[in-house]
Amino acid sequence: MRIGILGGTGPAGSALGLRLASIGCDVLLGSRDSQRAVGICTELARKWPDFKLNLNGGDNDAAADCEIVVVATPWDSAATIVNEHTKQLVGKIVVTMANALVRVGKEFQPLVPPRGSIAAHIQAEIPLSRVVAAFQHLPATELGNLAHEVDSDVLICSDDPTATAAISEIVLRIPGCRPLNAGSLSNALAIEAFTAVLLQLNVRYKTRVAPRLTGIPDRGESK
Repeated sequence: MRIGILGGTGPAGSALGLRLASIGCDVLLGSRDSQRAVGICTELARKWPDFKLNLNGGDNDAAADCEIVVVATPWDSAATIVNEHTKQLVGKIVVTMANALVRVGKEFQPLVPPRGSIAAHIQAEIPLSRVVAAFQHLPATELGNLAHEVDSDVLICSDDPTATAAISEIVLRIPGCRPLNAGSLSNALAIEAFTAVLLQLNVRYKTRVAPRLTGIPDRGESK
């Protein structure tokens, strides 16, 4: 199954694409500038020569043609870009990893979009797609460092149980990650907002924090 990443040349999109390619996924980084996407894939392959990366670059149209599509653009353009590819995304799993955040001085603060969350806003733009909120709370720096595992739970929200299960199976293949079913898409609001807290902790303690929840047995994503 091929995974396309819309806006895949940014820090979050390229890091997630690299991590997914490192576990054997066929990944296409999409961009408005296909040559930029190709260049970034070449740079990543040179940086991590010990990994067999099935990572390629192309334009956003090519990314939207993949079986699973990740939206990795900045939050304020996420709804716009899926709207541009509505027909291509019909029936597909569309993963959003955006957070509506703003930095005010030294503090990160969450914003509340009109529909409550970026995930809900995207679902409203592409109602015939199966939107999943995931990966938005993982540090891009850790995702993009293949020398280390990503020590984190991955909270997954969706109104489509089969979409949740599909993304959970992918997360299970990422060393150090555990997928957790965090409920319906409406719960994405809390996760998106909580990412502001995680970023603030990163700044304060000069680290890269990620959530690890206790009290849940392994394979908690199946509950």
